[in-house]
Amino acid sequence: MLWSIKDYKDKLDYIETERYIKFVKDHFENSLASELGLIRVSAPLFLRKNSGLNDDLNGIERPVKFDAKNVEDELEVVHSLAKWKRSALKKYDFKNMGIYTDMNAIRRDEIVDNIHSFYVDQWDWEKVIAKKDRNVDTFKDYVIRIVRALKNTEQALIKECPKLDSFIEEEVTFITSQDLEDMYPDLDAKAREQVFTKEHKTVCIMQIGDVLKGGKPHDLRAPDYDDWSLNGDILIYDPIVDKAIEISSMGIRVDKEALLSQLKKARVEERLSLPYHQDLINGRLPQTIGGGIGQSRICLILLNKAHVGEVQASVWPKGMYDECKDAGIHLL
Repeated sequence: MLWSIKDYKDKLDYIETERYIKFVKDHFENSLASELGLIRVSAPLFLRKNSGLNDDLNGIERPVKFDAKNVEDELEVVHSLAKWKRSALKKYDFKNMGIYTDMNAIRRDEIVDNIHSFYVDQWDWEKVIAKKDRNVDTFKDYVIRIVRALKNTEQALIKECPKLDSFIEEEVTFITSQDLEDMYPDLDAKAREQVFTKEHKTVCIMQIGDVLKGGKPHDLRAPDYDDWSLNGDILIYDPIVDKAIEISSMGIRVDKEALLSQLKKARVEERLSLPYHQDLINGRLPQTIGGGIGQSRICLILLNKAHVGEVQASVWPKGMYDECKDAGIHLL
């Protein structure tokens, strides 16, 4: 088996599933925009490779690349819009405002299971903040607002569909990745996340990317968008799949000092020659906070589903279709 889910019974038929996917997405999008003060903008599906704007995630994933007629540069399908959004805020001359967009990506190197897919859909958001707000209190405040938007959406959904179970804990437990390692020194990072989130239900693990005392980072992060001292992941414990599910990776973005330090640590200082990095070094980009929030993962959780393929249409390994059918899981 690719995963273990016991006694699963889908509470929604196909029509109900599609109806409530739209309900969740519409409601959460509006709640998020209200909580964070955002307006919706259009965003690209692909970028020029040499722009430096694509997110390289952990640094090892291969973007989908292609050439196009009458375009001299190779193009890449986005992994996320982490850096593009900051440039967009500068381009649109936003001040003390924020944007969000629907981000669709292909992550060809993803190891797929019931919560991971080659197809990624998320709300990418970014907001201008003052330099004085580059601190952990600002970061925590935005995390709390995002979870509040999620809880509001769950409450509205349960009113529409009472047969769904409610289990989002609105209170967020914050912990740094180093404190988590100190607490569970004999577990690997994912096991630490699972144990801690199962106990506390809604968790934000902060300060991800730098090397911990144990000799490894909690998780890999690109060195040129989040400040590793001011970022984190929001995780929700989902009792249906018995997993800590990451719904968002977010952070206050690097300033010049953090960028130089993190590029050096990651041994990719050659990126300083790219247009995005030159804009940042020369003070042409605003200070921002931002992140991505998984659309299908939120639907998976709120609709009490067992597999992300029940709320998005994608492609799965051959054996997974039969396993899902046997488990009563209907992939779209």
